[in-house]
Amino acid sequence: MKYLNLLLLSAIVSAPVMADTTNGEALHQGNCVRCHDSAVYTRENKRVQSLDKLGTQVRFCKDNLRISWFDDEVDDVVEYLNKSYYHF
Repeated sequence: MKYLNLLLLSAIVSAPVMADTTNGEALHQGNCVRCHDSAVYTRENKRVQSLDKLGTQVRFCKDNLRISWFDDEVDDVVEYLNKSYYHF
């Protein structure tokens, strides 16, 4: 029984956390569109070329604008942008 509990706990701890795209969209609409519209995500010469770069760019903008998002909120915005525009 002890090993079963450890196995279950291990599965729970290692399970990936799913980002909340609805929250990501709301955060995006409340903050990101102050500086740019969605054209920045769809232009031909976009800077972001990978999911890692997308996360870096969202964090850069968050820090530059002094937005006080938690890491999970940044992940929500990244997931929203990826699902809506980038498709990495």
